[in-house]
Amino acid sequence: MAWEIDNGRRQLLGAAILAATAAEFGMIGSAAGATQGKSPAPAGNGASATFASINQIDAGDLNIGYVDVGHRDSRPVILLHGWPYDIHSFVDVAPLLVAKGFRVIIPHLRGYGSTRFLSDQTIRNGQQSVVAVDVVNLMDALKIDRAIVAGFDWGARTADIVAALWPQRCQALVSVSGYLIGNQQAGKAPLPPAAELQWWYQYYFATERGRIGYEKYRRDFARLIWKLASPKWDFDDATFDRSAMAFDNPDHVAIVIHNYRWRLALAEGEARFDAFERRLAAGPVIAVPTITMEGDANGAPHPDSSAYRAKFSGKYAHRVITGGVGHNLPQEAPAAFAKAVSDVAAF
Repeated sequence: MAWEIDNGRRQLLGAAILAATAAEFGMIGSAAGATQGKSPAPAGNGASATFASINQIDAGDLNIGYVDVGHRDSRPVILLHGWPYDIHSFVDVAPLLVAKGFRVIIPHLRGYGSTRFLSDQTIRNGQQSVVAVDVVNLMDALKIDRAIVAGFDWGARTADIVAALWPQRCQALVSVSGYLIGNQQAGKAPLPPAAELQWWYQYYFATERGRIGYEKYRRDFARLIWKLASPKWDFDDATFDRSAMAFDNPDHVAIVIHNYRWRLALAEGEARFDAFERRLAAGPVIAVPTITMEGDANGAPHPDSSAYRAKFSGKYAHRVITGGVGHNLPQEAPAAFAKAVSDVAAF
């Protein structure tokens, strides 16, 4: 009975969040699950296109907002966005994959969009392993045993971690910029000045001034990162504003700041994830079938593909996407990204 009462409260919470998010973000659609079994239904054309509805589900510490399109019995693909982006990085990828027979699930990461913590007491933790745990918890909540996992930026790191720590849950992997699993100890080693300059925002976030500045100017900050990371991507205001609404999440700043401070060992993680972090610090090899990708105009810090080739021991391919494609590869080159997902499924 206690569980039934608590579950009912959480369902009401999810409905309330969905309603509030729809009103706040101008989303089109109805209740959770409305898109299951259907193709994505973009509203409008070009930059104004968005997903028709956002589902909500309790998973671990979170009530996760997610898109779920395609037939429930189709092959599941989980697409993971990065910082500072949101689910709309995949708004043009999703219909291409649904047309190829996939079920496409795109969650708002913790601290984005309509994803919320179930408890005010939960630490707003952004360390690398916890974001991957969120994905596994989402799979459990949706009763998905195995899925293709694909992403870029934070999403690529998270996909890598799912593939490394839970290979039985990962059918295949698509990772933009390759192997991004971090190591706090290695992160303490200084880089040459030109390389350190690329990480300027990481040092800014290490300060209280940086936290306050990001809180105050988060949209200006995100727009600057978009331009630096994708110098040849000519996005318009509508495209940016559509994603920037996800940064209004009340936990967004706390998650982002903790993530970058944790990387530099300036913030502690949670003890319950220590075992995962020890395994990740060892640089585990990923054995699932993998395609890594890189845009030819990625302005964000990223490793050369030769630096991580040995980290993938299964069937593998690397693709460079040309034409001035930057950091947000799925949104800038959706057909190439969708093709990688479809191809890796056949490996």
